[in-house]
Order: sequence, then C-alpha cells, then structure tokens
Amino acid sequence: MREAKILIYDGSFNGFLTCVFKAFDERIQIADIQKNSDVQRGLFSETEIVFTEMDKAKRVWSGIEKKSNIAIKNIYFTFLSETKNRELLLYRYIQKLFSKTEFMHLNFSDDTVLRISQLAKSVGREKHRMEAFVRFQLTKDSIYFANIEPDFDVLPLISKHFRSRYADQQWLIYDVKRKYGLFYDLNSVEIITLDLNEIHTNSINKSSAFTNAEYDYQDLWNNYFKSTNIKSRINLKLHNQHVPKRYWKYLSEKKEAV
Repeated sequence: MREAKILIYDGSFNGFLTCVFKAFDERIQIADIQKNSDVQRGLFSETEIVFTEMDKAKRVWSGIEKKSNIAIKNIYFTFLSETKNRELLLYRYIQKLFSKTEFMHLNFSDDTVLRISQLAKSVGREKHRMEAFVRFQLTKDSIYFANIEPDFDVLPLISKHFRSRYADQQWLIYDVKRKYGLFYDLNSVEIITLDLNEIHTNSINKSSAFTNAEYDYQDLWNNYFKSTNIKSRINLKLHNQHVPKRYWKYLSEKKEAV
C-alpha cells in the first residue's frame, strides 16, 4: 500500500488545480493539500512540493467544465472562502465529480457536496454585498478609491462588475485584510499591493488624500440618507441583516452611527 502524501503548493487557484492533476495522473493517495505558507507536516505522510503548471491546471478546469458548470462555480467560490482544509475538501469533491456520470453536484445527502454548496453560497452572498457596499472616495490623483474588508477573498469575483459599471473612471478597490487590491486604469484591471499608512474609513476626520469636493459630496449623501429615513418605521433587526455592522465603517452614510 502506497504511503499517503501531502502536496504543497503556492496558494494560487491554478497551483491547487496542478496538485489535482498530479494526484490523478500519478494516482497518488492524498493525505492533504496545503499552502506553502501554512505547512503542517503529518507524522506518517511524505510531503512533495508541486510547482504551478498552467497547462495542467487548464486541463483539470476543462474536465470539470465538461462535467458541470454548477460544479465549476462551487469549486472556485469554495476556494476563495479561505476555509481551513478547503483544499482536501475540494479534492474529495472533484474525485466524486469524476467518478459519477451525472448530477453528483446536486446530491446534497453527501456531506462533501452539501458543505461545498454551503461555502459557495456564503461566498456568493459576500460578493453581492461587496458590489452593493463599496463606497469610492475621489483622491487628489483623480482616482476613485475604496477600502473593503470582506469575510472571504471576493476581489476576483467583483472585478467584472466594477469594470463594467465604472468603465469611464480610474478606480482602486483595496482589501485591507488580504493586503492587495484591483486597479483599473481605463484599459485593464491589475492586481496591486500598497503600503498604506492608514485605513480610509468613513471617519468624520478628513484625510489629506481626498479632495474637498469629495467630502462635500459625502455630506450631501449623508444628509439625504438621514432625510429619507422615517424613524418610526425603522426595523433595525431587518436593516442589520441586510447591512451588517461590520461594513458600516466603510459606508459614508453611516458616519454618525459609527
């Protein structure tokens, strides 16, 4: 009997898919798949570093696509959930997907399928919230800037939405939790990192990074928001369900509440 292996990869989605290819191609018994920054070696498992190979990753992705478009979304969204041990969970899911002829991804009596579906839905909800709750502020460099701090790594999922909606202006959305962002320069979207001295929230204290006109606009928006609310009809429980408090510090209309 072959000894189970721990495959170590670079943390990228294509790196993970390369591990899946290697496991299938070499018929490796997998003990775990781990990011190189989070390695925890097993007592009885051999480890092997797997380098990302795009052609192999694409072959796995193409194979999954032929099986199910729903499974494709579930796999990518679950990977972006950053849930502990998600790689092994996804590997088991892909194993099941290729071992069945049809509709495996709809078999919610299977614990693996159910868990993947739940994680994918959670990431999907966070994606829609970020698309709704991003608040840009105009910098003195004429770039619309926004900080976000989502529960999951949803930046790759919201890029298309903002590029389509704000195609005529330069913008930068920065994830302060994961320390990278998306910058749109009117032509393409690039992944960038910044050395931020401060996190730009909806503080009533003004920052020198933004224009005075930006703060005038925020005051107008804040006053409009307050004037359209009827206090006697506010349902705080329902409001907090739709706009959780963890997002408030980045919403300009919530300055006084924060």
